[in-house]
Amino acid sequence: MTDRKKLFEEIAALSTEQRNKNSMNIDLASTAEILRIINNEDKTVPFAVEKELPYIEQAVEIIVNAIKNGGRLLYFGAGTSGRLGVVDASECPPTYGTPYGLIEGYIAGGKEAMFRAQEGAEDFEENGANDVLKAKVNNKDVVCGIAASRRTPYVIGAVKKAKELGAKTLYVTCTPRSTFNIEGVDVAICVDVGPEVIMGSTRMKSGTAQKLVLNMLTTASMIRLGKVYENMMIDLQMTNKKLEERSKRIVMTITGVSYEQAEEYLKKAKGHVKTALVMILANVDYNEAKLRLLKADGFVRKAINNRDI
Repeated sequence: MTDRKKLFEEIAALSTEQRNKNSMNIDLASTAEILRIINNEDKTVPFAVEKELPYIEQAVEIIVNAIKNGGRLLYFGAGTSGRLGVVDASECPPTYGTPYGLIEGYIAGGKEAMFRAQEGAEDFEENGANDVLKAKVNNKDVVCGIAASRRTPYVIGAVKKAKELGAKTLYVTCTPRSTFNIEGVDVAICVDVGPEVIMGSTRMKSGTAQKLVLNMLTTASMIRLGKVYENMMIDLQMTNKKLEERSKRIVMTITGVSYEQAEEYLKKAKGHVKTALVMILANVDYNEAKLRLLKADGFVRKAINNRDI
């Protein structure tokens, strides 16, 4: 069998490449009917994600442990999967105050692939392996491969190389667990979304599933790392006017102070919401608030009560 025929049969067998019986006549449908078909299929995605919650939990524990011990979370993907990883990573610094580089996304074909498809870049394992080397992955890091079809060579190459370097490895795919065959992966998250509305268009249900999983991975990890108080982000960076006003509102909501007082405390806290909260709720100055947060490993509730983690 030729390599091309083997690849053809491999792709043809993927669940994401099957025809969806519910959309067989979508080309004859009205706009309203098209939208209803897409919406009905989209409704199935969260239930598919739900089945993978135990594996997502395992992945979060690995990520939290890595970050606590000086490691990073690095996503590697191609096409839609790669773009989703880059987006998730890029949103963590402004939302949770993570330092740039702690969570990063890599996409086959490099930065240009975010805006214009670089289709051939995903076809070689060595491209993924080389990006892992460029990222200087080490045994403290977590590398998460993202590939709807499971088989993307770029992603497989990245995960293999990361494993060789001693990193923990995760894999997010949208094919059944029974078909997962990537060796050396510590945790596989297999969200089986079934056939797409348009055969093979994995930017649809598969993309939605991957976005939901990545949301969970980073959000749950940030909560476990003390970056949320009740259900509010308290480690956000005041990098634009919207975030400045959101910071004031968070301080006001948690402490009950006025708008003017929130603004003043944030100035005293050098723009750090966590520090402002501890200053107000524990009635301490800036230096004491910073010390308490350090002792409490960044958890505001514990810092207020002056308790170590």
